[in-house]
Amino acid sequence: MKIIIAGGGTGGHIFPALAIANALKNRLPAIEILFVGAKGKMEMEKIPEAGYEIVGIDIAGYNRSSLIKNIALPVKLIKSFFQVRKILNSFKPDAVIGVGGYSTFPVLRSAQNSNIPTFIHEANSFPGKSNLMLGKRAAKIFASVEGMEKYFPSEKLIVTGNPVRNVFSEKLSKKEALAFFGLKTDCKTVFVMGGSLGAKSINETIEANIDFFKKNNLQLIWQTGKSYAANAAKIEEERMNIWTNAFIDKIEYAYTAADVVIARSGAMTVAELCVVGKPAIFVPFPYAAEDHQTANAMTLVNKDAALIVRDSEVRINLIPMLLTLINNEELMKELAINISKLANTKADEIIADEILKKIKIR
Repeated sequence: MKIIIAGGGTGGHIFPALAIANALKNRLPAIEILFVGAKGKMEMEKIPEAGYEIVGIDIAGYNRSSLIKNIALPVKLIKSFFQVRKILNSFKPDAVIGVGGYSTFPVLRSAQNSNIPTFIHEANSFPGKSNLMLGKRAAKIFASVEGMEKYFPSEKLIVTGNPVRNVFSEKLSKKEALAFFGLKTDCKTVFVMGGSLGAKSINETIEANIDFFKKNNLQLIWQTGKSYAANAAKIEEERMNIWTNAFIDKIEYAYTAADVVIARSGAMTVAELCVVGKPAIFVPFPYAAEDHQTANAMTLVNKDAALIVRDSEVRINLIPMLLTLINNEELMKELAINISKLANTKADEIIADEILKKIKIR
């Protein structure tokens, strides 16, 4: 059996894709899996690191900030369809799975035009335009939340939640995790991340308040994204209580080491934090479609499972909220217990089972 998984661009697409691939492999060890991604994007590095083959196509998304950069987009889209047709004819997949990202549309649309069963995983509460168009002809659509009938045919929908990498279920001691970052065991540790690509407002706030951590006997694990990595590296050189990098490959170590997490509230970050059960302060990305990151965060906030700071208020309110939380053991414990209740560790298995069942029936 052969499967193509298409998508990427951010960790929020890549890591669910890997979780699904691993679940398929566990179910059917002889299965062949090929990833298709966008050339120059994160998946071209992260997928091979995970042990899977990936082919890149020439595709890019619509650039809302610079219209002139979209001139070449139609040419790239047409070229990508020719590249995908070649991949499909060569690999001959039994099914194609889309997880979101630039490569999803040409790969799944081409598969649908060739009568190859397609499956979609929609991580967010508001689907992207590509998935909306592809959903009408998909065999199944795996949704992360209830209420997606207003976007997709109800008979094709299955609410699975978001697949989380199985590394989070592995036993790892806090001492071992702190040693990984060269940090001490007698200080509380804050893990700050803005998603796999970073977050400008969070990074600037942390840099402006960098002395706050040492003054309060705190350690900092800081995932900055590429654009802010050089700034943070200079800060790290002068301080022993800070570890920083553009991206953390072994994020399970960061979660285990952390007493509190500050993060954007993308669907996968929320899912992971539920599984690891850490007190969190969310700073939703304000320009996400339909403000879905705020909706993600508020689902937890309304259940006393997390705290929230609006992006427009992050420079004023984030550090005071962090100080209040880190000094309130009861609140930290309450948030950890409540967020753990929302954990879902079976989404990857459910998706794999449904895909294999549908293909075998066919």
